[in-house]
Formats: sequence, structure tokens, C-alpha cells
Amino acid sequence: MTQRGRATRPTGPSGRPRRADGPRGGDRGGAPRGDLGARRARLREVIEPVVAAAGYDLEDLSVSRAGRRHVVRVIVDADGGINLDAVADVSRAVSAALDAAEEAGGDIVAGEYQLEVSSPGVDRPLTLPRHWRRNVGRLVKVTVRGGAGVPEQRTAGDRQLTGRVVEADDERVVLETDAGHVEHPYAELGPGRVQVEFSRLDELADDEAGEDIDDIDDEDDVEDEER
Repeated sequence: MTQRGRATRPTGPSGRPRRADGPRGGDRGGAPRGDLGARRARLREVIEPVVAAAGYDLEDLSVSRAGRRHVVRVIVDADGGINLDAVADVSRAVSAALDAAEEAGGDIVAGEYQLEVSSPGVDRPLTLPRHWRRNVGRLVKVTVRGGAGVPEQRTAGDRQLTGRVVEADDERVVLETDAGHVEHPYAELGPGRVQVEFSRLDELADDEAGEDIDDIDDEDDVEDEER
């Protein structure tokens, strides 16, 4: 199944009953400063091995408060992307791991929580070599830090560069720009941003016009609209 948009699929218990002894610490009226960060660290200890065992990279993990419940958001990716079926498989595995950790006595989330697993959207910054590698062929805007480049092209301050990713490895990225191909090590670059190309969107729409998309869950579509 071809992934469209963020393809977010909420999973896990959305209405988990609280423990009999009630919420711990400052959980009763809102988490104190630092509490969410500690929960995020404990969640990562449980979730990251599960995602890695499934063959994917854990790109981001966040935990926030939404009223009386926590919302745990997990973003995963892989070379070649990740489709809806894979997102659902990872969601079930992560949910099972959280259940097992809490049954073993760990205060992982505390209280009600909602688990959301998704793939990265095009708006996510390119910060690691694998992010650049997975976007070969895309148009990207990036900040080149001052002093970077060949001597005759160096400037005093940072500059914006837009180009198409031609090649990317663990050390550097090659971009095709109006001035030709340029190469930069990642240390010279800020986070890259994929640029939306409307001509390519039109081509994609034409290619998918004849596809049967009835197998995409209505629930996924509703979640996307709510976001």
C-alpha cells in the first residue's frame, strides 16, 4: 500500500484505567517541569528496541499532556519508506511492549494514554545522513553555515541553498543547483527542508488516479483530517 501524507494510525489503549493507587507524583494536576522528559526517556528504553527489532528507525518520540491523559507519539521510518500495514504492525508491537512493561511493575506512562504511530511527513527536517539518503531526488532548501565552501565562494554569514539531492552518504551530500553540482559535509549544513513541487504532485495524482484506494481505512482519513 502506498503511503499518503503522514498516514497516522492511533493505536493502543485510548482509555486505559488508572492504577488503583491513583496518579503518582505531580500527575494529579499536571506534570511538573521535567516529568515529561523523564517519561520520554523511560518510553524510549521500551520502544526503541521494539522498533529496531522490526527493522525500522525510531525517528522521534514525544509525550505530551492532553487533559487528563498522555499522548505518546512515535515516528518511524526506513529506507524505501513505510506503508500503512507496517505502521499498524509496529503500533501493535509497541503497544504490547508498553503493556508488558507496565505489568512488570514499571510506571511507564501512568494513567490514561493514547498511542499514535506514524511515518515522517515531508515537513520533518533532514538532520541525519539517513534522512538525506532517503530523500535523494527531492528538492531541498538548507542553510549553509558561514565559511563553508571553496575559498572563492565563502561568505561571512550563513546563506540559503536550494538544490536537488543527487547523492548522500554518511559524510556528505551532493546537491544539484542552478550553479551546478555542489558538495557539502553535513557539519557545514543546518537542517534541510524538503520543498513541495506542485508539478510533481500533479504527476503523482495522475499516476494514482486509476488506483483503488478503498483499502485505506476511513479511520486513517479521519485522523489525517483532524490533524
